[in-house]
Amino acid sequence: MERFEDVLENYKPMISACMRKLNIYKNFDTFKQAGFIALWKAWLKYDASKGDFAPFAYRTIYGAMLDELKIERLNEERFQVIEDEQLSNLLENDQNSIFEAEQLSNTLKQLSLEERELLFWLFVEEASLKQIAIRYGITISGIKKRRERLLCKMRQMMGNENNNFDI
Repeated sequence: MERFEDVLENYKPMISACMRKLNIYKNFDTFKQAGFIALWKAWLKYDASKGDFAPFAYRTIYGAMLDELKIERLNEERFQVIEDEQLSNLLENDQNSIFEAEQLSNTLKQLSLEERELLFWLFVEEASLKQIAIRYGITISGIKKRRERLLCKMRQMMGNENNNFDI
C-alpha cells in the first residue's frame, strides 16, 4: 500500500471537489482538515478485497464533511438563539441602562421600515422563520440571510457608537 503522504497528495483534488459539491463557502480550513482526517481514516480502514479505494475514500470524505456541516449548523443555531435572546431582552426589557436604550433607539431610527418590521416579527412577536418567509413571500433561507445582514448592520452601527456594547 502507498504511503499516506502520497495518497494525500493524489486525493487533495477529491477533497476540494467534495467541498464544491457541498457548496462550502466559509471555514475552508475546517472542512479541508475534516477531509484530510477522513482520508486518513479511509486509508487505515481500506480493504482491497472489497473494491477500489477511490469510491471508498470519496464516500468517507463526503460523509465527514456532511457531519462537519451538521455540527456547524447546530453551533450557528445555538449562537443565534443566544444572540436572539439578547436582542429580545434589549427590545423588551426596561431595566437596561439609559445609555443602551438610547443607543438602541438611535440604531433603530437609522433602519428602514422593512428592517424594523423584520426585527419586530423576529424578536417581539417571536414569529417562526417559516411564518416570516410566508409574509415576505420568500424562502426561509432568504429570511435567514436578511436576519444575518440586519444583525451585522446593527452590530456595526452600535459598535461605532460604543465598542464595549455587543448585541
